[in-house]
Amino acid sequence: MNPARTADVGPAAWLLTGQVMHERLRPRHHRFTYPVFYVRCDLDRLASLDSGWFGIDRWRPLGLHKRDHGPRDGSDLATWMRAQLSAAGIEEADGKIWLQAFPRVFGYAFNPVSFWFCDDRDGHLRALLAEVRNTFGDRHSYLLSAAGNAPITAETQLKCRKVLHVSPFCRVEGSYAFRVRQTPNSAFVSIDYEDADGLLIRTALGGRLKPLTRSSALAALIRQPLLTFGVVARIHWQALRLAIKKAPFYGKNPAPGRTADASTDPAAAGQPSAAARPISSD
Repeated sequence: MNPARTADVGPAAWLLTGQVMHERLRPRHHRFTYPVFYVRCDLDRLASLDSGWFGIDRWRPLGLHKRDHGPRDGSDLATWMRAQLSAAGIEEADGKIWLQAFPRVFGYAFNPVSFWFCDDRDGHLRALLAEVRNTFGDRHSYLLSAAGNAPITAETQLKCRKVLHVSPFCRVEGSYAFRVRQTPNSAFVSIDYEDADGLLIRTALGGRLKPLTRSSALAALIRQPLLTFGVVARIHWQALRLAIKKAPFYGKNPAPGRTADASTDPAAAGQPSAAARPISSD
């Protein structure tokens, strides 16, 4: 455990109960909203979370497996993340690291995007790692921080170039813009995707936070017992709806994106600057 971390006060894990909204703006408008829940865990205290209903690296009704994230080899996630922060020169992120992801539900999970919130010792967010996975088995992580590694606020736009093929209805071009808004009782992340023609997709996810306890977890599980199975089913259902609407289809291996990609320079777009660092991907 890093001795420079903030004291281990408060819950080691939270349950975030809320919604995911996804909106495609063109050439046909397409929007959907689904209820979801996530777990948000302090990576230095994972061992304290193991119980009869929530497990770390073992089968439980709800669980988190270290091999699903980061280096995907089952090694310590906090150690790995701190190595990425150090390599990227984000020394200000010297506090807690929270991983927010869909849990394994009855042993199964699929996470289109997981977030690693990297704080400083005063609890201010200093870096965000967005770990993206597509249904083809590919992954990529985007490590983002504000200009000068300043604290990330609700006004900070974190922008990076898109490099992973996510949807057969989109090219691999353009950029993502992330925003994070957090309070003691809630957390929200928005993601805007721009291609060469401008804003194409808006995504927002978040909800209310409460300590992850037996009662809160069981209540979430009763409300959505097929959460992670439903994630994959809904992805394919929405793909079918897009096909019916005749959205452009680029397939599993799309041609290279157009040269007129959306700018990845936030200053050129009139936005607060941010930095994105490369992380190894499949």
